[in-house]
Amino acid sequence: QVQLVESGGGLVQAGGSLRLSCAASGRTVSSYAMGWFRQAPGKEREFVATNWSGGRTYYADSVKGRFTISRDIANNTVYLQMNSLKPEDTAVYYCASAPRSYSSSSAGEYDYWGQGTQVTVSS
Repeated sequence: QVQLVESGGGLVQAGGSLRLSCAASGRTVSSYAMGWFRQAPGKEREFVATNWSGGRTYYADSVKGRFTISRDIANNTVYLQMNSLKPEDTAVYYCASAPRSYSSSSAGEYDYWGQGTQVTVSS
């Protein structure tokens, strides 16, 4: 059974930083593509970033240069470092795992999801 547990969300002022964590069990993060998505109230879930098992990373244009996805193999954890946060980054952030070493920005390609963590950026 694969489980993904996010943490690190909270309330931050615009321009601030947060680091989200996604602790995985039942699947080794070093062997599978991992991703972060977010969903704001009244909006569809959208892609934020993905990290392939080979190390490649891809980002949504809206977060490129501000967010960084990384993984800690020893702790089987994936991180999302978020800097220069904006009010429009406010959303529930979800960690996801794909059933192979690579994946795209499509949520349908990920088969396991965490419960989400709320990020609120005040202006």
